[in-house]
Amino acid sequence: MGEKRSNNMKAIKGKDTSLELKVRKYLYHHGFRYRKNVRGLPGFWHHHYHCKLATVPKSHHDYWVKKIERNMANDAKNYHLLEQMDYRVLTVWECEIKDAFEATMENLIEEIKDID
Repeated sequence: MGEKRSNNMKAIKGKDTSLELKVRKYLYHHGFRYRKNVRGLPGFWHHHYHCKLATVPKSHHDYWVKKIERNMANDAKNYHLLEQMDYRVLTVWECEIKDAFEATMENLIEEIKDID
């Protein structure tokens, strides 16, 4: 991997991004309390298939395609593990938040309320 790509990858935040904070603050403001980064729960690295924001780097294309495919397989495995632990998994995609934050959050709240 080249130095430029390496520096780009180092700059990408893995948690507490501005969108993540915005979602959490919205949910908190609407009365939802939650824990985050709970040890012992499977984690996720998402790739929204066919999303306009989900691009594959042109350099080392084969490497990135294989990496993304592995990540997607891990997502599926972790999704099923969480379900086996009696968790219901709800996914919020970055593109949905960017395109229609309020509508996406209202839909999320409705999904959460339907769980009870």
